[in-house]
Amino acid sequence: MKRYSSRRLFSGRISFLIDKHAGKKMAVLLLLLFLLLTASAALGDIKLSLPAVFHTFIGGGTDFDQLVVYSFRMPRMVVALLAGMALAAAGAILQGLVRNPLASPDIIGLTAGASAAVVGFLTIFSNESNALTVSIQWLPLAAFFGAAVAALAIYLFAWKNGVSPVRLVLIGIGVAALMQAIKTMLMILGPIHQAAKANIWLTGTVNGASWKDVAVLAPWTIVLLAAAFLAARHVNIQELGDELAVNAGARVEWQRLLLIILATGLVGGAVAFAGGIGFVGLMAPHMARRLVGSAFGALLPASALIGAMLVMAADLAGRTLFLPLEVPAGVFTAGIGAPYFIYLLFRMK
Repeated sequence: MKRYSSRRLFSGRISFLIDKHAGKKMAVLLLLLFLLLTASAALGDIKLSLPAVFHTFIGGGTDFDQLVVYSFRMPRMVVALLAGMALAAAGAILQGLVRNPLASPDIIGLTAGASAAVVGFLTIFSNESNALTVSIQWLPLAAFFGAAVAALAIYLFAWKNGVSPVRLVLIGIGVAALMQAIKTMLMILGPIHQAAKANIWLTGTVNGASWKDVAVLAPWTIVLLAAAFLAARHVNIQELGDELAVNAGARVEWQRLLLIILATGLVGGAVAFAGGIGFVGLMAPHMARRLVGSAFGALLPASALIGAMLVMAADLAGRTLFLPLEVPAGVFTAGIGAPYFIYLLFRMK
């Protein structure tokens, strides 16, 4: 335990363990994130020089530079950042909660539930000209509802004198398959133009993101991330096992339910605006765990930063490597995440 030290918030009412060197490592992650943000602003079908981007960031730059950076690229960069943070944080919570390194929102069904709800929302509330007939502000609520239905089904079916982490994962895989079937049925029954749009979106993309999307997604994600950070100390207690956690005074089932709700909300917001970007919730927590250890005081924010970089890097690759074509970010995260998932399977005893 010498690697970790205790930190207290709110006059000692909340305490958590954190890696002693986590501050320096977080600073490095923030620097890498800023460099990636700068590269994302500079590169694309229209290339800008790095000095021009820096000048634009501090309020200067030509009108053309400001148009490219702030109108075309910055909204999708911010949506990618927020979605990556949300998916990674949800993955870290779920992996700690079920004590299984293979758990992630897309594998146990939360992403599929949110995706099915969003496809249904787009099908029901779109007119013939492919425009929404209701405010886009309802979209994350629809995604949250879908993810919540999936989470509730998983929780109820996994309940047997309490919720076993192993049962939670196995039931989650089954619920994910069911939600995938519902999503496919909605796409088949819906208008053909809506099905084509949904198919691209489900792969995972931030193309077409706007400041209106940011205005809805940002407060949703920030509030839930803050709540998740405050509740993260419960995850380390849950990792001890139910019996030890109860003996330590933890209210296991209530804490587990709270953490599932937070993970569900994070997934819902991310899926609503970035689609089904896969494997971020699997990869980012593993990378963060190697960097800052397993104490959630540092693991959760480190996972969020790494998740943001993964999605932003995937989006940057998708819009620069195959010009003039644009490849959805989810293609790149799946291309890296699927082999990584297989690698983890082989490593498990």
